[in-house]
Parts: sequence; structure tokens; C-alpha cells
Amino acid sequence: MTTSLPVPPRPVNAPPAFHLLAKPSGSACNLDCTYCFFLDKEALYPGSKFRMNETMLEAYIRQTIEAHQEQVVNIAWQGGEPTLMGLDFFRRALALAEKYRRPGMTFLHTMQTNGTLLDDEWAAFFKEHNFLIGISLDGPRELHDVYRVDKGGRPTFDRVMRGIRLLQKDGVEFNVLTTVNRVNGDYPLEVYRFLRDEVGASWMQFIPVVERLNAGGITLYQEGTTVSERSVLPEQFGRFLADIFDEWVRRDVGRVFVQTFEASLRNWLGLPTSGMCVFNETCGTGLALEHNGDLYACDHFVEPNFLLGNIESTHMLELIASPQQVKFGQDKRDALPRYCRECAVRFACHGECPKNRFLVTPDGEPGFNYLCAGFKLFFGHVDFAMKLMAGLIRRERDAKEVMVILERTFAGVKRHDPCPCGSGRQFNRCHGAAPNRQAGKKIPVSLPRSAIHDRTSFVPVPGSSSD
Repeated sequence: MTTSLPVPPRPVNAPPAFHLLAKPSGSACNLDCTYCFFLDKEALYPGSKFRMNETMLEAYIRQTIEAHQEQVVNIAWQGGEPTLMGLDFFRRALALAEKYRRPGMTFLHTMQTNGTLLDDEWAAFFKEHNFLIGISLDGPRELHDVYRVDKGGRPTFDRVMRGIRLLQKDGVEFNVLTTVNRVNGDYPLEVYRFLRDEVGASWMQFIPVVERLNAGGITLYQEGTTVSERSVLPEQFGRFLADIFDEWVRRDVGRVFVQTFEASLRNWLGLPTSGMCVFNETCGTGLALEHNGDLYACDHFVEPNFLLGNIESTHMLELIASPQQVKFGQDKRDALPRYCRECAVRFACHGECPKNRFLVTPDGEPGFNYLCAGFKLFFGHVDFAMKLMAGLIRRERDAKEVMVILERTFAGVKRHDPCPCGSGRQFNRCHGAAPNRQAGKKIPVSLPRSAIHDRTSFVPVPGSSSD
């Protein structure tokens, strides 16, 4: 194995920058989160120890730098659980980044972790090197511990919170990634208020769990038209986002940042990209690197049909610009069904992620997104406020002024009056209802384990055929 592959002539299709998730420990993890789509990827590498070696580490760092034209390079680590590699591995990664740094180049070091293995030494390391840390947390204890368990089936909430407090103690910048599933999807305000008020998170990501089941009940490939009973329901996800948006847009704009809302606003502004790949017209610049150097088209498509090659034998730059990868990215736009192309919210959604396009449209065309009903609900609900914020920004005013505008707009509106947003619905069935939808609803302390931890359970998607 060698790290001395020559830098190839820059292909015409090569992006100036890209986002590459490196998985130095592959799918190895100290937890056993029931909905984790990546745990099954172990089957792709039978007998592997799932550890990136020194030679591959250097090839990854060097080629990532060589493939970038822009002066800011994101070096991103994910898993599995990347902290299983130990601190010395990441110290060597930083030294290699400095070795190959071009003049004027800066690095954004990021890591997504479950947080359970963090200690004071990790926190001090992250602070010293300005890491941005993503922590996986699914809400309050009762909701988080439903699916996020360790190898012994034990809850992990206390260990995750301990990790977060260590980061906060040392002033490490972090954000929270929350997977929205069939259980916590019913408690949007409880989740949001917990993250905001008790965790102290100022940046949040809400990622829908859509777990497609292949033949035999496994989740190794993006195939099949059935989903697990852990998967969030389409309209459930839309309501989840809408309820949180109503709380956020009335009190937290400029103070709390929610990735979906930020990306949506960029699309309402008509900017070239949303900053969130699922809401861009095309994709293909968010790739995944396995521990052995295999480069895949996307983190959600780590499977043989989407393997681009190995950076040991072909430089990363050539793989990213390959016809296979260019087609993968353009297919997001080109394979969009006519029903979606004619949709009123296409500008905001762009068909969302290709991994979720496994149904057929009402007129029978394949490629329809499982979450369509939820996104239509959400985008329709936020249209009024998004237009207000976009208008403020275009006039070079602060988007947080929307909070005062909405307060004045909705003041004095009676329950059965038409909603001022212009939807034609009654206020109590539109913007007067969403913030209170979950009021008084008690979070369950526990659920039947057979319904939670059975990896083979599934429910048919309405209107689809089973595998």
C-alpha cells in the first residue's frame, strides 16, 4: 500500500470542495442503537478488525487536501464510533494535516460521536484543536433510551449527558443530532425544549429514521418498500418539524439554529445551495470513506453498487469526479418524477434524499419519496414565516425581527377566525394550533421491548408492495 499516488490532472467535473465522512473504525461501535443503519454494514467486510491503519490515514489526509481547491478543508470523522480509535490516532491525523497543509489553508475538524466514551482528556483535545463535535441525543431520558442502548441493552442517556457536560465544561463547540423515530416523533416540543433548555444546545439537527427492510428483515441495502416499525411516519415527521418551527420562530430566531429551518430559508431566498444536501437540486459531494480506503457515493449508500473505488489504487480526486459519481449526483434531479417536478414546494424540497424515494407517485411513476406528505405539510406550514424572514433579509434587516412581526400579526386573532397566514383555515387549525398540539401529553416511561428492539419487525408502507 502506498500514500504516494501522484495528483492527477484536475478533471473538469471535479468539485472545488466536498464533504467526506471518514469512518476509521468502520461500523464498529460500543452501542447497539436499534435503528442504526450502519451496524449492518459489518457484513460488507467479513473478518475485518475495522481499524484504519497508518498508511491509509496518511492517504486520506493527503488526498483530501490535494483534491480541494478551496482554502478551508473539512476533515470529518464518523462511524460507527470514531473515539474507539483512541486519542493518539487523531493526534497523528492532525500532524498529517499540518504536514500537507498548503499556504493559507485552514482546517475545520469535526467528529460525530455518541459521547459515551468522552473524558477530560478528549474534551481538552477537542478544545485545543477547535473541533466541532456532533453528539447523538434523541431527547429526554425516556425518549433517548428507547432505541439508544449499549451492547447489553442498557440505557445510555446518563453517559451521553456526562459527555456533553464535559464538552461544556471545557467550552468545546458542539451540536446535537436527534434522530426522529416512531416514538419521539410524537413529542416534538418535549424534545426541542429539552435540547434547548436542559442540554443548552444552540444548534440542532433532526434526522428522520426511515429504515427500509430488505428480504429477511435486514437493512444492509437501500432496497425494499417496507419500513421498520421504528421508522417515523411521513405526516408524523412533518408535524414534528412544524410544531418545533412554531416555537422557534416565535421566540428563538437568532438564538437557536435548527439545520432544517436554516436550509429551508436559504431555498426561500433562492440561494444556489441550501447547505443541506437533501434539499439541494443535485448531490454527489457528500461521500463516505471506509476504514480500508473504499470510497462510496454517499454515507447512506455504503453498498457494492455505489462503491467508487479505493484510494490506495485510485486518487480520491479521480473517484469523486468519475462519471459514476457525477451521474449519482445528477440523478437526484434527473430522476425526479413528473409529479414531484410539478409540485409547488419543489423549490424547497427537490425530492429530498434519494434513499427515501422508494414509492410510486399517485399516477404510478417510481421514485416517489416516502416522506413526501410530511414535507408538504411542513413546507406549507412555514411558508408564511419563511416569506417574512426572506423579505427581511433581502432588505438587509435581521431575520429575528420576524418574532415581533408574528406577535403583532397573531395578536387578537380568535380561535375560529381565518388564519392571518392566508391558508384559508381557521386559526385554531393552523398557526393557532401547532404550538399546543402536544400540550399535556405524557412521555411513556417504557415500551414493550419486543416492539422496540426486534430488528426484523416491519410495517408495510401504505400503497406499496412488500418485498
